[in-house]
Amino acid sequence: MKKVHLSLGGLLLLLLVSVQTWAQQLPDFKTLVRETSPAVVNISTVQKAPDEASDPFGQFRGPGGEELPDIFRHFFRGFPEISPSPRRGNPAPRSLGSGFILSEDGYILTNHHVIRDADQVIVRLSDRRELEAEVIGSDPRSDVALLKVDAQGLPTVKTGRSADVEVGEWVLAIGSPFGFDHSVTAGIVSATERSLANDTYVPFIQTDVAINPGNSGGPLFNLDGEVIGINSQIYTRSGGFMGLSFAIPIDVAMEVADQLRDTGSVTRGWLGVVIQEVSRDLAESFGLDKPAGALVVNVMSDSPAQAAGLREGDVIVRFNGNDITLSSDLPHQVGRIRPGEKADVEVIRDGRLQTLTATIGLLPDEDQLARRSRGEPDADPADTSLGLVVTPLTQEQRSRWNLSSGVLVTQVNEGPGARAGLVNGDVITMLNGERIETVDQFHQVVQALPEDRAVPMRIVRRGSAMFIPLRLNP
Repeated sequence: MKKVHLSLGGLLLLLLVSVQTWAQQLPDFKTLVRETSPAVVNISTVQKAPDEASDPFGQFRGPGGEELPDIFRHFFRGFPEISPSPRRGNPAPRSLGSGFILSEDGYILTNHHVIRDADQVIVRLSDRRELEAEVIGSDPRSDVALLKVDAQGLPTVKTGRSADVEVGEWVLAIGSPFGFDHSVTAGIVSATERSLANDTYVPFIQTDVAINPGNSGGPLFNLDGEVIGINSQIYTRSGGFMGLSFAIPIDVAMEVADQLRDTGSVTRGWLGVVIQEVSRDLAESFGLDKPAGALVVNVMSDSPAQAAGLREGDVIVRFNGNDITLSSDLPHQVGRIRPGEKADVEVIRDGRLQTLTATIGLLPDEDQLARRSRGEPDADPADTSLGLVVTPLTQEQRSRWNLSSGVLVTQVNEGPGARAGLVNGDVITMLNGERIETVDQFHQVVQALPEDRAVPMRIVRRGSAMFIPLRLNP
């Protein structure tokens, strides 16, 4: 009996030592929070009550009035727990969110949906000061917004590299869930490069960190105290945390922030294909070893894909050196390429691997994309610098006027185009020595025009070609 008691005592001692050793190996969140939390801010907005006639999705606001970005609203359909939005005529709601300070002179990063439609944005600092913020720029496609407050010497965060994030590593979030400032939650990375909806340009970081309404826009830290993501959304059936949280990678967010700071808007690359997932049966039918890649079901007219020689039925397996495992991998890979740059597109065609080179275009807006995917002619808004609306040539117009390239002028407003003598129906085939192939390329050439001198423009009018001088400034 005595021998048994000693053995049990030894086991208990071993267990106690193991527990102590395990506890010592847990991260020191105290130091991390103490060093990083001063740069985390609370964001509140005052905004007009939504017009139900123009905001049919208003009923899908989260608890506390936080508005959801369009790409996530389908997650919440049919769940009565989500509180309805205010009716017209009610007092303007105050939306709570989070953000973090990038620079000592007051640049702050948060979510687009936190400040969307705001009439006033108020930032509350860790020292309890409240400052009105200017919205430098906001990008709905990435759900990123850049703010600026008038202050100096502010505490700032360190930014890391989300490309180095690994599944299973510890992460920590600081934010203002339900308005409770500087609440801290921790967890691990559950997945990386997670796509959540069609046409999204964000490869999200998925975590099990407890995130709730009000955390949106707050930072996700690694154990080195570096921001690796912006906490953006949760998947929920109740309006609260259910174990699935999603953060915008900081690499993506900083690319957007840099463009917003420089120009106030964001440009993205565009290939011009409609794609679908490759199922097991489709993989077999196309002679693939496994179901992987993005299957091209439509190549849009006058698109970079068409110019590169992509065809319906091609399976894109690599883009610019990166594997395309799921079809959802392609949009954010293309979107990160600057318009005008070239990229290699590796496709499986007729069972053989081919490499094509595409000159990436400028991503059109949502309405233009919808028209192009339906095969309808593009109808770009008036070019603000020339005052023109231009569209691609139809095949019938190309044949009638014996043209291989050019864009059709469909509307002439006041501006340099009108002063140069352009009229509806003119076809612009060359500008400042550059052959005009597509609408996107036309806009790129226009943006690079000199302002201090006239440039030659070749047009075709009722089948007759001529050059006219174009000058931006009268």
